[in-house]
Amino acid sequence: MLQEFKDFIAKGNVMDMAVGIIIGAAFTAIVTSLVDDLINPIIGLFTGGIDFSSMGLALGEGEDAAILAYGNFIMAIINFLIIAWVVFMLVKMVNRVKDAAVAEGEPVPEAPSGPTQEELLTEIRDALKAR
Repeated sequence: MLQEFKDFIAKGNVMDMAVGIIIGAAFTAIVTSLVDDLINPIIGLFTGGIDFSSMGLALGEGEDAAILAYGNFIMAIINFLIIAWVVFMLVKMVNRVKDAAVAEGEPVPEAPSGPTQEELLTEIRDALKAR
């Protein structure tokens, strides 16, 4: 059983997955910082500094009343849209770089050559003779 576990761990796809998860966690920190520290303050300028996270509705009275924190939900949606846009732009940029690298390494296919003028005239002549 121990040998099967070692074989499973040693497989390339398991290691690739582990590397992907680690890189993904680091990338998440970068994107979160980009959104929280750079993009949200700019959005705050346009919205007049409104902080949606403080918005809520008290369900009941007193200190023990439940709070319906719809502002946090609004902020989560805004953050999701911003993060999705940033990831989209990064993927688009990576794909463009990858396509350029592939195009550099491949020979450019030549345009298919058509028949020469003499060949066309010969075909026309032969078609007229056949009538």
